[in-house]
Amino acid sequence: MTTVTFRDETATGRPVSSFEVAGLPSTMTVRELIRLRVREEVARHNARPVRHFTGLVRPEDAEIELNGYLLREPRRLDWERQAAIAERAFESNGFFVLTGDHQVEDLDETVDLTKAPDLVFIKLIPLAGG
Repeated sequence: MTTVTFRDETATGRPVSSFEVAGLPSTMTVRELIRLRVREEVARHNARPVRHFTGLVRPEDAEIELNGYLLREPRRLDWERQAAIAERAFESNGFFVLTGDHQVEDLDETVDLTKAPDLVFIKLIPLAGG
């Protein structure tokens, strides 16, 4: 079994946050890894719902704020809905994923987690007016 580190970084490489998940198989698709990541971060939020959500993608009806999203009121989130939003965001270049020195480009690409146990997620922020 493998331990994977999910790490968020800025486009300039500055670390923002990270967490680990243990007990994973040696290979998984990018889709499976994104869904796993989202499920974990939503489970952490749902254990103690607050207005601020720090996650990969913005929940519906939330506002973007520094280092996360502001919910109108504390509430539980649906991880499957968040995972679907994340898959669409990946496909529309809302964020990209690096494994080792390789940028993955397809949700169905298989990642060998024994060789690249660190996954870097870089969110792309749309420019104002652009």
